[in-house]
Amino acid sequence: MDLEAVRTFVAVAEAGQFQKAAADLSITQQAVSKRIATLERTLGVRLFTRAARGAELTIDGQAFLPHARELLRVAERAGASVRPGRRPLRVDVLASRSAQSGLMRGFHRAHPEIDLDVMMLFDIETAVTAIRSGAIDASFRAVAAPGRPVPEDIASVRVLDEPLQLLTGPAHALAGAQSVTLAQLVGHRIWMPGIAPGTEWAAYYDDLVAEFGLTIEATGPNFGSDALLDTIADTPALATFMGEPTRLVWPAGHGLRRIPVTDPTPVYPHSLLWHRDNPHPALATLRTHLAATTTGHDTTGTWTPSWAIPR
Repeated sequence: MDLEAVRTFVAVAEAGQFQKAAADLSITQQAVSKRIATLERTLGVRLFTRAARGAELTIDGQAFLPHARELLRVAERAGASVRPGRRPLRVDVLASRSAQSGLMRGFHRAHPEIDLDVMMLFDIETAVTAIRSGAIDASFRAVAAPGRPVPEDIASVRVLDEPLQLLTGPAHALAGAQSVTLAQLVGHRIWMPGIAPGTEWAAYYDDLVAEFGLTIEATGPNFGSDALLDTIADTPALATFMGEPTRLVWPAGHGLRRIPVTDPTPVYPHSLLWHRDNPHPALATLRTHLAATTTGHDTTGTWTPSWAIPR
């Protein structure tokens, strides 16, 4: 059904005259007549009768009018759902308790007037595909891992360097340390079952292992953060890495320790990715917010892999 014809029908019904409806719609009276005739042919009924006072609705026209108005309302809502500035800003974060999620919570506090849809995609290929298709407006990722150059139509900016800390149970050999160096971690088993082969975070930890001789194990199924915390608390031989901004809650009886890592401090590089042609006005607001609230990169005493940009 032609929505312009439906809109014209409603205009005539409200104006009571073809001539006034034409003026209201900024079209000719002939165009109004053609649109009404087309709609009547589509519906198979007459919608108006000519009268001395103008155009009067037939019984069928009266029955169709409320539905026509609803059609126009639905069309407006459908357009608004995808219109930049009218629909929510859709942003991908890796996990609900991740540093990226914390950045988005800070953005929401600073700009509560902006509607947000926060989602969680798995890998960078999925995220880039979603950015290109318009399914999302932006994604937080580590770029550019070996073999994964950022496509030319995708823009990126480094927004956060996330320091890693060591998380141990109370009986671990390093549990009492105020801080540990990467050299002190050599020979200790660091268990991280969430490392999936082929991901950007797998590339990060591969480089960390290669450069500092660490032992990082990704064995066993990933049952989530609760299972990880339970295992670390109960296993003196295991520790894990956790981002400093990551906020996890565990039972007081676990006695877990968060220990800063130094000399150097490994930091995970988070970048914001978006399509260069994305016109959503809130995207620029998000970039401005992140630029104003995040710290510098590649600071003295920190380590990131050589492929992280910028360098």
